[in-house]
Amino acid sequence: MRRRYASLVRKCWPSLGRRFAVKESEVTPNLRVGASDRQGRPGQKTSTSIWSRRAIVSDMGSREQAFRWMDLVWLALLGFLAILNPRLEIHKQLTLLAIGLFQIFDRRLLAPLPVRRRNVYTVLIKILLATILIGHTGTPTPSTSPYWLIYYVPVISAATLFEARGTLLWTAIASAAYCSYLIPELQEYQLTPAGATELALRVLFLFLAAIIVNQFATENRRQAESYRRLAEELADTNRRLQQAQAEVRRSERLAALGQLTAGVAHEIRNPLGVIKGSAEMLAQKISATDALAAELAGYISSEVDRLNGIVSRFLDFARPLQLHRRPEEIPPLLERSLKAVRDSGSHEAMNVERQYGADLTPVPLDAELCEQVFTNLILNAYQAMGDKGGTLRVSARPVNSAERPGVEIEFADTGPGVPAELREQIFNPFFTTKRDGVGLGLSLVSRIIDEHGGSIRLASEPGEGARFRIFLPAD
Repeated sequence: MRRRYASLVRKCWPSLGRRFAVKESEVTPNLRVGASDRQGRPGQKTSTSIWSRRAIVSDMGSREQAFRWMDLVWLALLGFLAILNPRLEIHKQLTLLAIGLFQIFDRRLLAPLPVRRRNVYTVLIKILLATILIGHTGTPTPSTSPYWLIYYVPVISAATLFEARGTLLWTAIASAAYCSYLIPELQEYQLTPAGATELALRVLFLFLAAIIVNQFATENRRQAESYRRLAEELADTNRRLQQAQAEVRRSERLAALGQLTAGVAHEIRNPLGVIKGSAEMLAQKISATDALAAELAGYISSEVDRLNGIVSRFLDFARPLQLHRRPEEIPPLLERSLKAVRDSGSHEAMNVERQYGADLTPVPLDAELCEQVFTNLILNAYQAMGDKGGTLRVSARPVNSAERPGVEIEFADTGPGVPAELREQIFNPFFTTKRDGVGLGLSLVSRIIDEHGGSIRLASEPGEGARFRIFLPAD
């Protein structure tokens, strides 16, 4: 029913058709890709990029052609009006020409103005031109002019540009402009009851048309707004889907590397045991006078211990995690981690700022593993800020992530930050910027958070420090 009425309105009032064509072109064209593009090529996948680029270009091209076609319709209709009586009235011809040109080029002429002021000037100029046309085509009085229907142009334009109150206001102004000719006419003529009835009907029909068209335009704007919100939701969903796909790919790489690491570490540990045992036996049989040989044997034993520690970390990374969840308060875990890092070395120049939410709820987690995560991130922040010191801000607050309640923990330091080219690799295994690092710390952190069903994100700007945000779900 609405489509049939829209078609009827466009046939009866071309100005409305042109106005709606312009309005629709401003509303999320990427959602109206067009069923012909999808139905004309069955079985072919249509990607989001095709919807947002090729379809929009073709849609804009078709609308540009529709705009030019409506221009021709306007010129044709005004041409028919121009050849009607009074044909030789030059003021009538000039006014019709002005109405046609302004209807076609109004947006270009008033483009520098703000939208609200441009809409006001558009309707006001059309009312002025319609009033001038009525004044030069009425015989014997302007109020009897058969061209009074030209007032539908500003009235319908107002209905498409304004809300209900604005539509009624501009319709009243157009009606007042039309009835203003009665002031000089009543000095020479008398308004009969039949004439008053006809005049009232004309004004009422102006209001009736304005209300109907405004309802249609309001519904069109409402649908356009719903399409815009839907487009934003689809874009957000697509963004989350891409993040999930990236996390899946990273998890697959981590799984493959974990299996490889476990195999290599297991094979290395056995020879290391043989080397250490041999070095200890050699040290026992070396005479006390051979100090150099004893020192070398000690080096062998200590280096074997260091390699064994690295192998143990590899195995910890590859070994499946066994979570022992129970509800835990986040602030006590953070405080234990801060104390452990502070007691492990000289960090007197570091300043710690704490921001714990008052309404934090206990989170089901493995306290030992999460404390390991917090300790690793705090230690990394201290090392990034270096001997000059700095400020570490530790915060915890309740949030909802992807409609899941939980707690967000943030570690923000004032160090040099993480370069943009390294942010995608920082959670990969064996990636490190430290001279004596192994590159498994943040990988293990990411893995522990993933096992808890949470997420970890890095936000960093060069020279402004790094911010690690951890989300732990409360369910």
